[in-house]
Amino acid sequence: MRFPKVVGVLAGLSLLLAACGGDDAASTTPTAPPVDPAADSTDDPPDDPGNGADDPAVDPGDDPAVEPDDSDPDSASGDVPTRIVSLSPTHTEMLFAIGAGDQVVAVDEFSNHPPEATEKVTDLSGWAPNVEAIASYEPDLVVTDGTNPDLLDQLDALGIPHWEGPAVVSFDGVYDQLTGLGAATDNAEGAAAVVASMQAEIDEITAAVPEVDGPLTYYHELDNTYFSITSDTFIGYVYSQLGLRSIADLAEGSGGPYPQLNVEFILSEDPDLIFQACTLYCGETAETMAARDGWAELSAIRNGLVFEMNDDIASRWGPRIVDYYRDVAEAIAAATALDEAA
Repeated sequence: MRFPKVVGVLAGLSLLLAACGGDDAASTTPTAPPVDPAADSTDDPPDDPGNGADDPAVDPGDDPAVEPDDSDPDSASGDVPTRIVSLSPTHTEMLFAIGAGDQVVAVDEFSNHPPEATEKVTDLSGWAPNVEAIASYEPDLVVTDGTNPDLLDQLDALGIPHWEGPAVVSFDGVYDQLTGLGAATDNAEGAAAVVASMQAEIDEITAAVPEVDGPLTYYHELDNTYFSITSDTFIGYVYSQLGLRSIADLAEGSGGPYPQLNVEFILSEDPDLIFQACTLYCGETAETMAARDGWAELSAIRNGLVFEMNDDIASRWGPRIVDYYRDVAEAIAAATALDEAA
């Protein structure tokens, strides 16, 4: 088999936020939320970190990063890789899920799932990769999110094969990357099984979601400085598949898919549901949110519809996104049950 060697096409996700003034919904002093920097990552500040300021997101369903590049004369030989280095937490999760865990010899500092992967955590960085440190593991395949072209050039110069999985914007993109990794690691059967399981679970969850009168709105909090997400992000896509609408979609002058909202806007929109996605790294809870000035009057807080989500799952597009999808569906069920009881 041959390995793809592709400079990753960056999906349109960004935290390079434009400053907006006055009474606009976006704050005037954007700062980067302290979320896992290896998720939807680039060398830009983290998201659910983004890439490619304000560009439309790209679904890598047809992206060559998930297909073997047999036309490249410099591609690696047909040997099955047995010394894989993963510099992307999302793809570390994928590798272990499809059955390639035993082929992985080292993962980056943020690859904390599954538990077996933590035994292979190193101080390798996906943000500021050191090619000499990577090469010291004698890899026959390096897996990255494709956001560092300089690293890819250096790997090429050393003759080290690599595989890229840019940030996705749909479930199809997730499935394509799982399939691509399966092909690149000789685990096609395992990848197909993971994809089939995810598809079946997502279909089952979707079918069970109760109908609501009009779309419910939500506020997804990336950190306690009010960074949020719009529907143009992958996690925003996940919410939209369940019929939810981000209040950030309505913000004027937000400057991108990861806007920093201001308190007045959030309170005025009074979202039906609130999802906290900085519980692990910020220590935020429903109680700390309710203690903020004026927040106790929000409907979601008064109704107990603030949901503490797992930061890592929220910022990665691996197989555990099914768990996130289920949690959001359960949140919708809680909201509709409350309406019925009123």
